[in-house]
Amino acid sequence: MKINIFKTAEEALFHLAAYFVTVAEQTINERGRCSVVLSGGNSPKKLYEILSSPGFKGQVQWQKLNFFFGDERYVPHTDSQSNYLMAKTALFEPLAIDPAHIFAVDTSLNPEEAAEHYEASIHNYFGDGQIEFDIILLGLGDNAHTASLFPNTPVLNNTTPSVKSVFLHDQQVYRITLNAPLINQAHNIIFLVYGADKALAIHQVVERERDICKFPAQLIQTVKGNLQWFIDAAAASELQSKH
Repeated sequence: MKINIFKTAEEALFHLAAYFVTVAEQTINERGRCSVVLSGGNSPKKLYEILSSPGFKGQVQWQKLNFFFGDERYVPHTDSQSNYLMAKTALFEPLAIDPAHIFAVDTSLNPEEAAEHYEASIHNYFGDGQIEFDIILLGLGDNAHTASLFPNTPVLNNTTPSVKSVFLHDQQVYRITLNAPLINQAHNIIFLVYGADKALAIHQVVERERDICKFPAQLIQTVKGNLQWFIDAAAASELQSKH
């Protein structure tokens, strides 16, 4: 695990965009295509806007990328809370991504069926090979959750790579998420976290004694890939040791 700390959120976003370009192009050169798992929320939206900006859009062979989602809210794709809609607006439409290269969660199905259908779509993409995404982008909630791996939810105990539906009792909503074993098989896992409101969560995940029920993001540990954090100084302010 490598933690990259930058003075400002803007610097963290810029350097992550540059890193994304490098990894994507290396992967395309090696394997002919690149599978990317997107994160939802405000932080990655800014990253997607940078990647689709004039300074970056010409640096990637976007037609050779295939996009998936680490998790999705159980809402229609037209809902303002939809991770798909956010990515469509900030990334897919500005870059004119072929819809055939976008693998969205079908939220018209019931939650369990949506999870099963999405897992089947992923298996179909990878064929007979092991599911090893090339790039997975993750965020971190102030309660130490990532993707839709929330504290004290049954999905945290999964040991087999899969896609699961998760019911959040405090919010009375469903979400669909890749589980930790599936995420951990990726070649490159990247956390993007910035802001003082995330400082305690980063400390808990990185430095506290392992307690996955309280700090689910501790589950993210690569099997054989590369794990990096891109954070700003404010988010790093609670870390006790130098990284």
